[in-house]
Amino acid sequence: MHPGHLTVTEETVRELVDQQFPRWRDLPVAAVRSQGTVNALFRLGESLVARFPLLPGDLDATRRRLESEARAARELLGRTRVPTPEPVALGEPAAGYSLPWSVQTWLPGTVATPDRPGDSVLFAHELAGFVAEVRAIDTRGRTFHGSGRGGHLPDHDDWMRTCFERSEGLVDVAPLRRLWAELRDLPPSPGGDVMTHGDLIPGNVLVADDRLVGVIDVGGLGPADPALDLVAAWHLLDIESRQVLRDDLHCDDVQWARGAAWALQQAMGAVWYYVDSNQAMSRMGRRTLERLVADVTP
Repeated sequence: MHPGHLTVTEETVRELVDQQFPRWRDLPVAAVRSQGTVNALFRLGESLVARFPLLPGDLDATRRRLESEARAARELLGRTRVPTPEPVALGEPAAGYSLPWSVQTWLPGTVATPDRPGDSVLFAHELAGFVAEVRAIDTRGRTFHGSGRGGHLPDHDDWMRTCFERSEGLVDVAPLRRLWAELRDLPPSPGGDVMTHGDLIPGNVLVADDRLVGVIDVGGLGPADPALDLVAAWHLLDIESRQVLRDDLHCDDVQWARGAAWALQQAMGAVWYYVDSNQAMSRMGRRTLERLVADVTP
C-alpha cells in the first residue's frame, strides 16, 4: 500500500513470538484481514493481537512511536463506556522483521462500513457518547502539535491541491475544490483544543447488531481541534443519524463545518492513494465525499 512497505508472514510472527514471549508459545497465530493501512495484524489466541508496522523507518523512532501509542492507549483505557484496546507488550526486531512491534488486547466485534450501521440512531447516540467521553479527558495543558489533521486548516492546502490533481477522473473534483475553498477559512473552534481519538474512520469502529461495541487504533489520542472527531459523522452516518450526533454533541455551525473540512481532507486522500492498493479505504473516501457534497452548506 505504500512505497517500500514491509511484508510480514504468519511464520515470521510465530518465530518472533516464540523467541521473545515464550509464555505465548502455545497460542495459535492467525493473520487478520484488515482495512488498516499502516499495520499488519495477527491474532494470538483468543484475546491478543500483534501489530506490525508496515512502513519502513528508523528503528529508534519507530520504538518511540509505539511507546507513545501505548501511553495513549493506557490514558484512554477505562475512560469510555465503549471498550478500547489495552497495550500488553512491545516486541523487538528479529527473525527477518526489521522494526519493533506491539501486542495489545483483541476486541470482539465486526468492523463498521461506510453504510452499516449508518442509519442506526442508537449507534449515532453511542458514537456521540464516545466522542464526548474522549473530549472530557483532561488535556493537562497539552495542545495540538505536528502537521497532521487537527490543527490549522490552511496548512493542508498543498496536500489538497495534490489530491485534487490526482483525483481527476476518479471523482467530480470541481465541487470539492469549491467546498475546500469555503471551508479552509473557517475560524478556530472557541475554547481551545480537547482530547480526540483522531481517526474515527469505519475501520477503527467495531459494531455488533448495529451497536457500537469497540473503538481501536487509539494510539493517536491527543489534543486537537474539537471538530476533528466529527469526521465520523460523514464517514459513518446517514443524514438523520448525522443530525443525532450533532445534537448530542451540541455542535454550533462553525464546529460542524470544521468537522466537514477535516472529513474532506481525509477522504480526498483516501480515494486516489488507495484506489489500487486498498479498495475499502478508497470506497470509504468516495462515500464520504458524496455525503459532504450533498450535505454541507458552509
